[in-house]
Amino acid sequence: MTEIDYVRPEDKEFWYTLDAHLPEGEFDKKVREKQGYVLRADGKPAGILRYGLFWDNTPFCNMLYVEPCCQKSGYGKKLMEHWEQDMKSQGYGMVLTSTQVDESAQHFYRKLGYKDCGGFVIDIPGYEQPMELFMIKEIH
Repeated sequence: MTEIDYVRPEDKEFWYTLDAHLPEGEFDKKVREKQGYVLRADGKPAGILRYGLFWDNTPFCNMLYVEPCCQKSGYGKKLMEHWEQDMKSQGYGMVLTSTQVDESAQHFYRKLGYKDCGGFVIDIPGYEQPMELFMIKEIH
């Protein structure tokens, strides 16, 4: 059995086992503003999704991660579908996400109906990374 709930303060320890990129002050903000979810499988936390608002008006999935032992079980899809439904219920008509072009996640997002909509390259010394691919989906 799986459950998906908004992230809570008591999820913090688990959250940081999967997401080392989020500053602690931002974790508290995600809890307050309900901008993150925890997926539990058989009562145990197994995955997370966090988002923000791109341009302050468009939901953007910043992080989706499922424990390695639970990957390929449909949990990532369940988290994305839950988020999309939540965003639709809040009146949003489209959502965004991104992934680096050298990561396989782009194929996962395409299977969920996302399409490529642009990208950018960061080539500043010390911050270099492969191109970031942006993807978009209509949720009306």
